[in-house]
Amino acid sequence: MTVTAIVGANWGDEGKGKMTDVLAAKSSFVVRYQGGSNAGHTIINHYGKFALHMLPSGVFYPSVNNVIGPGVALDIGMLAQEYQSLVDRGVPKPKLYVSERAQVVLPVHRLFDELEEERLGEKGFGSTKRGIAPFYADKFAKLGIQAADLFDTVRLRERLEQLLASKNVLLQHLYKRQPIEVDSIMEQLKTEAEWLLPFVGDTTSMLQEACRKGESILLEGQLGALRDPDHGIYPYSTSSSTIAGYGPVGSGIPARAITDVIGVVKAYSSCAGAGPFVSEIEGEEASELRRRGGDAGEFGVTTGRPRRMGWFDAVATRYGCLLQDATEATLTNLDVLGYLDEIPVCTAYELEDGTVTDQFPATNKLNGAKPILQKLTGWKSDISHARSFDELPEAAKAYIRFVEAGIGVSITNVSVGPRREQVIQLNRNTGLSVSS
Repeated sequence: MTVTAIVGANWGDEGKGKMTDVLAAKSSFVVRYQGGSNAGHTIINHYGKFALHMLPSGVFYPSVNNVIGPGVALDIGMLAQEYQSLVDRGVPKPKLYVSERAQVVLPVHRLFDELEEERLGEKGFGSTKRGIAPFYADKFAKLGIQAADLFDTVRLRERLEQLLASKNVLLQHLYKRQPIEVDSIMEQLKTEAEWLLPFVGDTTSMLQEACRKGESILLEGQLGALRDPDHGIYPYSTSSSTIAGYGPVGSGIPARAITDVIGVVKAYSSCAGAGPFVSEIEGEEASELRRRGGDAGEFGVTTGRPRRMGWFDAVATRYGCLLQDATEATLTNLDVLGYLDEIPVCTAYELEDGTVTDQFPATNKLNGAKPILQKLTGWKSDISHARSFDELPEAAKAYIRFVEAGIGVSITNVSVGPRREQVIQLNRNTGLSVSS
């Protein structure tokens, strides 16, 4: 069997969508296994530029089976909108399968997300207000609605009444809002169920069979290791596991199935949302990097908010690759740094008590940490047209080598632009040892 997980080693926004799009060309299945519409993957190909929030990034290949697994927060409205948008723009109708066990993001989840962020004010977590935290809270409180429930009216009503009982108490007495009637949600879910029906099924059996047959499966992670609720910068984390190890759980494949883990690493740092961010830069320095970053600036795919910017953080990224158990790494956005004479990189942290460490500490010690920076020579040129390692300037080669040594994982692909073809492939087994 060949199962590859492609996951983020940073805070998210590393370029996983582009790399999934590239690798999907050789995959039979692309599977979303966690998260929801709270983050997006930007993909640029011959059809145009797309921002995907719910659809797996294999949807641009007619031969690929795109699966939304049971671990995903299923936003049916967003899914339907994205699907139709692809068709309207000339993309062939993708093969889409949705797990009957995937749970549904409800209007009440989005409402509570907004109300709680409003209540918290400056102490908020920077939520995208897509209902993700309330959704997962209900899931683990056993109040959630599975996709299969949408087609059993009696059961659906009973489940919704149980869920709304406590929600309405909070709405009235904490948030000073009117209670929600079951019928209002039932009507919306009826419409969404009609759209969803052709896609819903037993995706677990399908993927298990694909594993037995040795078909190629690509697991597409959302956000990055540092947003994981167990291992990341909690409580400034997301609400589902961002770790490759959760892939078998959220997709329904055997625990032993994953053979390769590609950790996607950004050549500099960016962070959407609140929380400690040790290598963060501000002012004009940050604005310039933000303006040049990504394919049209570093702004949130979901919210449009400007991302916080920083230099490459070897401490955080090495920790992220360790958590992901990355067997190889892809370095993205290297071309963005071509304007700099010198490129600062963070190699260690100085904690509030004066301790210097190259290990990523728990959140309570991150808040007062300061970056220890080392400056590397910039290459001062456009490298977006390079298609081999040898075509890169020596300073760019040195930067790649530095990152590889810093994270302890072989870099096998380097992205030098937002398009599919702007990827430099290195030796899979030995990383940069093939270079001269």
